[in-house]
Amino acid sequence: MAIARLDYVAPWWTYWLHNFPHFNFVFQSVDNTFRPEEASYQQSLIVLACAGAIGLALSLLTLAVYLVCLFCCRRSLDEETKRPDTCCVTWVAVITGLIICSAVGVGFYGNSETNDGVYQLTYSLYHANHTLDSINSLVEGAQNNVEAGLKQHLERLDEIFATKIEYLQALRFLQLMVNNIIRELTALPDINKSKIDLAAIADQTAFIEYYRWLTYLLLLILDLVICLVMCLGIAKQSQCLMISIIGFVILSLVLSWAALGSGTATAVGTSDFCVSPNKFIVNQTKDFLTADVAHYYLFCSPNLQNPFQQSLTICQRSLTTMQIQIQGLLQFSMPIFPTAQRDLLGIQTLLNSTEFNVHQLTALLDCRGIHKDYLDALMGVCYDGVEGLLYLSLFSLLAACALSAMLCVIFRLWTLMGSREKEYNDIDEEDPFNPQARRLSFNPRRSNTHSFCSYISSLGSQASLHPPSQSQSNSTIQPPEYMNQSMLFGGTPRYENVPLIGGGSPPPSYSPSMRTTYLSMTDAQIRHLRTDFQV
Repeated sequence: MAIARLDYVAPWWTYWLHNFPHFNFVFQSVDNTFRPEEASYQQSLIVLACAGAIGLALSLLTLAVYLVCLFCCRRSLDEETKRPDTCCVTWVAVITGLIICSAVGVGFYGNSETNDGVYQLTYSLYHANHTLDSINSLVEGAQNNVEAGLKQHLERLDEIFATKIEYLQALRFLQLMVNNIIRELTALPDINKSKIDLAAIADQTAFIEYYRWLTYLLLLILDLVICLVMCLGIAKQSQCLMISIIGFVILSLVLSWAALGSGTATAVGTSDFCVSPNKFIVNQTKDFLTADVAHYYLFCSPNLQNPFQQSLTICQRSLTTMQIQIQGLLQFSMPIFPTAQRDLLGIQTLLNSTEFNVHQLTALLDCRGIHKDYLDALMGVCYDGVEGLLYLSLFSLLAACALSAMLCVIFRLWTLMGSREKEYNDIDEEDPFNPQARRLSFNPRRSNTHSFCSYISSLGSQASLHPPSQSQSNSTIQPPEYMNQSMLFGGTPRYENVPLIGGGSPPPSYSPSMRTTYLSMTDAQIRHLRTDFQV
């Protein structure tokens, strides 16, 4: 066997993936040679794809253990700590979001690389199929010219030259050359009779690649949306957003592990092909291509002879010989048989056309065109395609781990939000330092009640004061104490100058404590209080 040119060298990552262990369903070792038609090899790829299912099961188990520890084995908070510290949880959520964003960037690059590799593969298949179709058309055209056109002209010339034996001998020689050309054209390329439709393979590959690319694109967008909604949920602390995030995260987690399993199996299977592609193609084409033809186009070495060169040479020499014979018949038979001119010129035209087709066949059957398409297809699949699948697998792994951590963060935030609401419900609503109490003070109904309670408390506070002396009360007039009480307890200014008795407001209810308050007050204080009410 001749030494092949080193035009294609499999990249190192294909050898690394090719060395992955291959096991069937009963965990027996399987040969890693690319044999997609064998059941054992198919089972080995399915086992590799199940790695994603194992990762998903481990993630769900870890989440279940975390939930049990969080909700069942959680210790109560210390009495002195009223509000849990959410800084650590927030930072974990931020780091998780950054990891997911980085994974999405890797995923976009891997998706683009894989798409470029598959596009190069389909383009090469289309181009090679066009070359084979052109070869087939040229061979059929040459056969039709020789079989139909030349035979008709030769039959008519045989009738015209019936009286000339030397001319008939020339026609018999031309008929022999025609039979040689037909025989060589029929045996010419078995390659154009290939049972593999390259265009159909390219169409199916492009169809699958489109939906693969679209699926990964939607998964990448879903992860970005999850990060944005997660940030919004942390800022708003909305339970509805958290529930939505949990649903999307679980969906994306399942899809990420499924993508990891399918991507790994596809990358390993493609790498098994890329390590020895020539061997696989020779085995697949042995039914309709001879070994020398397959090796000529797969290796395209200068040391390998074109297997169609002999047939092409015979056709070319036969056509040249026929051209010489036709020139001689035109020169010597025209004065004797002028009616033979039309058939002789017709044969000459067909010979020129056939010779042109043979020259084109010689160029198309050369190994360099088809071998270039073969190399481009290998480069697209084994370099860009497998590299893109590796990046997509890395994206799926990072996204799955980060999404699992994000679920833990969401569950922790849920418990913190529940504990904070419980603490708000336990705080006294009338506490002036309670934010909820301050919010409730803007309610008009709550404000009237609060002002009225402030007035009652001001009256009760005056009962404990000693009665001031007459001189002291006359010399210094202090502002009513209920105004100070009202200002202390957040009373609104619109109630300070409005008289309670003259304004038609209902008087405070009578109670024994109020009677004691009025009895303990001096006449001057009572008059002063009534004056304040009237004003």
